[in-house]
Amino acid sequence: MAQPTKSAGNTPRRRRRGFVAASSLLADRVQKAAEGRGFAVTRLLTHWPEIAGPQLAAVTRPVKVSHSRGAFGATLTLLTTGPVAPMVEMQLPQLRERVNACYGYNAIQKITLTQTAASGFAEGQAQFLHAPAQPVPPDPQATAEAREVANQFTDPTLAEAMARLALNVKTRTNRKNRKDNPC
Repeated sequence: MAQPTKSAGNTPRRRRRGFVAASSLLADRVQKAAEGRGFAVTRLLTHWPEIAGPQLAAVTRPVKVSHSRGAFGATLTLLTTGPVAPMVEMQLPQLRERVNACYGYNAIQKITLTQTAASGFAEGQAQFLHAPAQPVPPDPQATAEAREVANQFTDPTLAEAMARLALNVKTRTNRKNRKDNPC
């Protein structure tokens, strides 16, 4: 028995651009699934530091958005640690306004806080950020050299910019020399 031959119309088209990231192949499907309830939950998850602000984003994380039957608006559940939960709770009305301003309408009706990890004990441990590095004051000799460079210019704006540039160059070379010679 003869097998039917493949016609040119039934074969899938080959992509000629090489490898494609899996995330780009699934982006449309994920977006449609996330927007199934009327607004994009993905925007809330991906832009959380911009929406909540850097201080709240450091101690909170959006876990889920749940919708109640028949009611307009959803409930946003945030994950936080126990010691900061009272401080976060005081800021919930302002946070709700920021989230709703992101969507342009009253998408989130209520925000609830969860003080436990969303995953297991080992995986869900709180992440603590390192304290920001304190800037090291510049060397007095480097500052004097930067002032000498700045005194060569009559324009005060240009002189200030050149002083900062000279100071940055001098401190950078000092840092490189320090790394090479740890003594």
